[in-house]
Amino acid sequence: MTDLNALLYTPEHEWIRIDDDIATIGITDYAADQLGDVVYVDLPQAGAAVTAGQVMGEIESTKSVSELYAPVDGTVVEVNEAVDADPDTVNASPFEDAWLVKVRLSGAPAGLLDRAAYTALTGAEA
Repeated sequence: MTDLNALLYTPEHEWIRIDDDIATIGITDYAADQLGDVVYVDLPQAGAAVTAGQVMGEIESTKSVSELYAPVDGTVVEVNEAVDADPDTVNASPFEDAWLVKVRLSGAPAGLLDRAAYTALTGAEA
């Protein structure tokens, strides 16, 4: 089980786990709940450069289409093909099976939130 206090977050509802120079990125349970049933994900391909704060993909649900923002600068090194094949994994397991991409960092991440700040932002319980 993922230690949610060990993750970092963005105000756009992405979570980030940093291991050495690799950032694993997904969307939070709050975002998955707000989206409703996820039916399609459009993710960048491995090798694509991403820039913090810039759109790197889309998530489509039965309610809406939302842009997915890169929380860090770097290069995509892996895409979760299982989520591409089965998008409702985002609703079923947002912090574990439904990671979206892994990015090799090109600099130190900035402006990320800890769990307490993120839950304060969403009004959720810590």
